[in-house]
Amino acid sequence: MEIQSLVERKLTELDAARLRKLLAAHPMPELERVVDEAEVVPGPEIDPGVVTMYTQFELEEADGSRRPIAVCWPDDAEPESGFVSVLSPLGCAVIGLRSGAEVRWHAPGGPARARIGDILFQPEACGDYLT
Repeated sequence: MEIQSLVERKLTELDAARLRKLLAAHPMPELERVVDEAEVVPGPEIDPGVVTMYTQFELEEADGSRRPIAVCWPDDAEPESGFVSVLSPLGCAVIGLRSGAEVRWHAPGGPARARIGDILFQPEACGDYLT
């Protein structure tokens, strides 16, 4: 899986801790690298343009189409409804990046590329630091 530069990634302290716990049960080298190399900040300090857990955003496909996506925990994943697990190639590719970032991942049909569009909802931007 190709992952964008980790220098640009930010995770909240809570997301990072929960991701480490998840990785202990479900090892995934790509996501482990994301967590290890991302800048970790307190929830109240995360920029509202960053994709955190349960952030809803528009994914802008290469063909110009847009679809709403939310990154979630594996038990809440419903890909057909736009809720993608952080353990999925797409979820791992976008977590911690900000609106406007180009992302690449390996989809079931082969390499995929898109852009993170508008952030529609971010829990931390609404004062929710526990979701």
